Amino acid sequence: QVQLVESGGGLVHSGGSLTLSCAASGFRFNSYAMGWSRQAPGKEREGVACIEPSDITTYYTDSVKGRFTISRDNAKNTVYLQMNSLKPEDTGVYYCGVDLDCGLFNFNGRSQGTQVTVSS
Repeated sequence: QVQLVESGGGLVHSGGSLTLSCAASGFRFNSYAMGWSRQAPGKEREGVACIEPSDITTYYTDSVKGRFTISRDNAKNTVYLQMNSLKPEDTGVYYCGVDLDCGLFNFNGRSQGTQVTVSS
């Protein structure tokens, strides 16, 4: 069965950095797109970034472009989200997800998530 375990969240000051990791198992990792989403209190979940199986093509929501970088290590079955220049509005629970490709990615998976809190 598919298992996704996020880690790396925490409390940082505005302008700080964090790197999230997601360890995946239960499927052929290098054949699937991987993505990160987030949900702030009282708001709907939004897709943040996605990376195709090729490890070459990536997508970002406009609010994080230039600040966040998604990457994957197919040998370790792990996807990362490097977050720089963090802002208070980046606060939320971050989830990783898996789908066939980034074009129709379903960001509403049920993994546990990891909390990111950015203080002003």
